[in-house]
Amino acid sequence: MIPPLVWIAGVGKITAVALWFFTTQHTAALLFFFGPDPFLLYAVFVPSAQGLGRVFTRFATDRREIWLTIDDGPDPDDTPKILDLLDRHGAKATFFVIGERAARWPELVREIVRRGHGIGHHTHTHPVATFWCASPRRLAAELDRTLAALHALGVRPRWFRAPVGIKPPLLFRALAARDLRCVGWTVRSGDCRSRAPGEFVVATADRLCPGAIVLLHEGPSVRAAVRVAGLAQLLEAVAEKNFSCVLPRADQLR
Repeated sequence: MIPPLVWIAGVGKITAVALWFFTTQHTAALLFFFGPDPFLLYAVFVPSAQGLGRVFTRFATDRREIWLTIDDGPDPDDTPKILDLLDRHGAKATFFVIGERAARWPELVREIVRRGHGIGHHTHTHPVATFWCASPRRLAAELDRTLAALHALGVRPRWFRAPVGIKPPLLFRALAARDLRCVGWTVRSGDCRSRAPGEFVVATADRLCPGAIVLLHEGPSVRAAVRVAGLAQLLEAVAEKNFSCVLPRADQLR
């Protein structure tokens, strides 16, 4: 099923072309370039926008619980240290892995699962610059190659996270065909932009609330001085605020 917003945008373009021949060309040009497009662009590029399909940005709970989600791994340097940190704090997290990295370091995926954490799907190549206009064939490749790599390890992910939250118009149809659900976030830590852990830890901790989904990263996208040290400080702050890090059930997602 093509999302209604895409149909509306297409109808707007066709209407504009018809108006070009049967009415003022200024009106037609305005409709062609500035009709439904802003709404479609908003749905594609704003991570929490719901216009193309359901994006889960929190989970229902009456306890002081949060969901830690860690993108861009696995990473041979960071992942083992992160797993040890999570163990020390009795915390659970979901690792949204990039398929080509999971295929390169399958033992890290197995270790994540062995320690009781979740695995999510974060595309195969993390194509930030071009994912917004991905064709059906490109979408299928990004989704299926990662699924194949994870299935070979006995992992069947339920959750998908788009690179930087960018959602191409046909993404949700492709996800539904593969029994995947799109997960966004409540709190974006900003760890990728930080030069030191303190730059994001306090601000992130202050925004925590029951049911929050927290976005973090591992690997080269984060400065070396921030990577594991930032998570260590954040876990301390989470503990001080009496939050626990859990893996929510599917029926809790909102």
